[in-house]
Amino acid sequence: MTEHIDTIIVGGGQGGLSTSYHLLRQEREHVILEQADKSAKAWRERWDSFTLITPNWTIRLPGAEYQGDDPDGFMAREEVVAYFDEYIERFDLPIRYGIRVTSVEPIEAGYLVSTDEAEFEAANVVIATGLYQQPRIPPFSTHLPSAIRQLHSSEYRNPEALPDGAVLVVGSAQSGCQIAEELYLVGRKVYLSVSGAGRLPRRYRGKDVTWWFDEMGIADRTVDLLPSPAAKFAGSAHGTGKDGGHTINLHQFARDGVVLLGHIQSVQEDRIVLAPDLKESLANADKLEVDIVKQVDEYIEKIGLDAPIETIPELRDGYEAELILEVDLKSVGITSVIWATGYKFDFSLVKLPAFDEDGYPVQKRGVTEYPGLYFVGLPFLHTLKSGLLFGVGDDAAHVVSAIATSGKT
Repeated sequence: MTEHIDTIIVGGGQGGLSTSYHLLRQEREHVILEQADKSAKAWRERWDSFTLITPNWTIRLPGAEYQGDDPDGFMAREEVVAYFDEYIERFDLPIRYGIRVTSVEPIEAGYLVSTDEAEFEAANVVIATGLYQQPRIPPFSTHLPSAIRQLHSSEYRNPEALPDGAVLVVGSAQSGCQIAEELYLVGRKVYLSVSGAGRLPRRYRGKDVTWWFDEMGIADRTVDLLPSPAAKFAGSAHGTGKDGGHTINLHQFARDGVVLLGHIQSVQEDRIVLAPDLKESLANADKLEVDIVKQVDEYIEKIGLDAPIETIPELRDGYEAELILEVDLKSVGITSVIWATGYKFDFSLVKLPAFDEDGYPVQKRGVTEYPGLYFVGLPFLHTLKSGLLFGVGDDAAHVVSAIATSGKT
């Protein structure tokens, strides 16, 4: 039997929960369909020592903005999960767990939402599944020796869970850098295949870099200001909130004994073949920090802000390291490979041509050209902070406002 519901939200993460909050305030009938058996699945799957990358004051799910006594701290994984659980309970959000949506098809009454358990008809559907849906691992991973343990960064938990020996971490965006740092700080030999992600100073001139992003309006820059559509998929800049937060610098990694490598081009039995692009990647990382520091300095001077003078250390150890083009995994003792290579996304469950050539939804702040079809919780849906706890609530409010004014019930 088909169940009729005004609005269906697909996905119970931060986007889905924020949308539900605003729908409740409008007393609009709706339900959240979440395929996991618990809330905050993406957060529960983070490694043991994981913390938020942005300060606690950026936790701004609607109706539950951070009010704690440590606004400049960084919430640990368990605290984030508890925050989501409490949010659902506090507002009595109508979420149904263990239901996987298989298709969303247009029908005369709106949309037919098919799941692995039942069918629903809805006037409105909000897709809130996020962009980080499936681990992305390069095809050549299958060429690695079977004796080497391979896992995606989403499967990593702690150093003790890995076999003894050196570790190859592939990818140096947020997850890759944080995992590599944790491993080498406990004495593991680490090889890091560096990607093109940039570096941000954790703090500069008396404030966290996130504060500057907010103060200067960088966090509110809209997607149309990106250098290219592909820029919204770029790896997150180096950074960490662990132990109160600090700058992650690949040159410091090299100084501490991490072996920095270029991109992996191929795997040939026990050997990995590397591109000669390490210095280029390091230069990209350095440039982002230089550019941000310059913008902050100019902003301070422009508005006459009283902020302490600071000089960022200029490390160059990575440039001075030997350029390695091939690594024999067995001879250097690598027993584990962690693929910090990001995620794939797939919106094929939506049976409409509502996507661009990259498979990303064509929309304006979550509103598509198809009446009743919306998206929430994606990076650069509208601004830099659209996919974060920092800004997802604002986009959800916009989508719910669009639902209310559409007259579609």
